[in-house]
Amino acid sequence: MLILNEADMKKTISYKQVMDKVETAYRIFQSGNFYMPHRPTIKYGKNTLLYMPCFMDDCFGTKCLTLFPENPAKGYPFIDGLMLFNNSETGKTLAILDARYLTALRTGAVGGVGIRNFSRVDCSSVGIIGAGQQGFYQAIYASTARDIKDIYLFDSFPKDFDTYAESLRQALTEPVPQIHICGTVEQLLEKSEIVITATPASSPVVPDDPELLRGKCFIAIGSYKPEMRELPNAIWKLVDHVYTELPFALEESGDLSQPLADGLLRKEQVKFIGEFLTQKQRPLPQLGETTYFKSVGMGLLDLNVAQLIYGEALKMKVGQTVVF
Repeated sequence: MLILNEADMKKTISYKQVMDKVETAYRIFQSGNFYMPHRPTIKYGKNTLLYMPCFMDDCFGTKCLTLFPENPAKGYPFIDGLMLFNNSETGKTLAILDARYLTALRTGAVGGVGIRNFSRVDCSSVGIIGAGQQGFYQAIYASTARDIKDIYLFDSFPKDFDTYAESLRQALTEPVPQIHICGTVEQLLEKSEIVITATPASSPVVPDDPELLRGKCFIAIGSYKPEMRELPNAIWKLVDHVYTELPFALEESGDLSQPLADGLLRKEQVKFIGEFLTQKQRPLPQLGETTYFKSVGMGLLDLNVAQLIYGEALKMKVGQTVVF
């Protein structure tokens, strides 16, 4: 069995490879050639456990995540966990991967895939609301998907932005975009053509004003529970439809379930990215058009990216081999 930590995983793949693999996963979802039960979400006090199994013909895997919101104040990551990667014929565990980094990789890639399919090709500025680990990787993948020249950051919590921005500069490839710290969300919206929300918010993190949202590509990443919400009702005055990953997202995310319950969104307005990617004609938006992609994540994404990393790690002889 191969054990792959974050350092090992970084050696194996490029960000573009991960985005391509995420698109493959969406096409597999559209084909139906997989089995993925709804993920159980177990709450205990303020903390959450996510259990995400998924099966394909040639492999299966299970991601277990812990989400402890008080961890950052204690010096520990908000998200932690492991990914088990298994042989489909024998059930043998082939690898254990760092699920925290895997989640950052694939969720960042989801944002990148959303950007390269639902933003104008000439977009050069991105705003990240939520400057945590996920916002970090959203910025990296945005710069992989488009020729980004300016990154705007905002977080509602106090943060050492100098250290954060320097770490981001070191992680980005040349030419490195300019990184700007915004004092308000309104300032970020004014400057950004692409807006990514990566927060644990329970109420919208952008103003309920359609004129501030018009003409932008919105990638909403953070809302993964019915009581969580990142985008305001104003978004429904600007878009004809929203793209997401799977029908369960309509129940799982407050960004979809709440406007559905309020009659602001109809089920027929919800479209799925897997269906979009299998279309022959996929026109990009035009100047002035507002687009919206809402991701909740799914085990099929983790399984495909884990499969990619495991295969590359074997070729490169990366990781620690353990015999039980």
